[in-house]
Amino acid sequence: MLNRLRRAQGQLGAVIAAVESGGSCKDVVTQLAAVSSALDKAGFVIVSTAMRDCIDNPDTPNALTVDELEKLFLTLA
Repeated sequence: MLNRLRRAQGQLGAVIAAVESGGSCKDVVTQLAAVSSALDKAGFVIVSTAMRDCIDNPDTPNALTVDELEKLFLTLA
């Protein structure tokens, strides 16, 4: 997950640099789509990890309810 977030951070830097330097619309949108995809995938990894943790350890203090997990998942949709 951290690799995905770092990749998104690098891609966002490329978007900012392209906008600042007057890069083409195509390049900016392509990089922006890559950032968005990387962030979405990182979010899904986080939610799936929480689901797995809640199934494996339902009695832990940080365990989420099914409704909370569903809300998190739908937030990414």
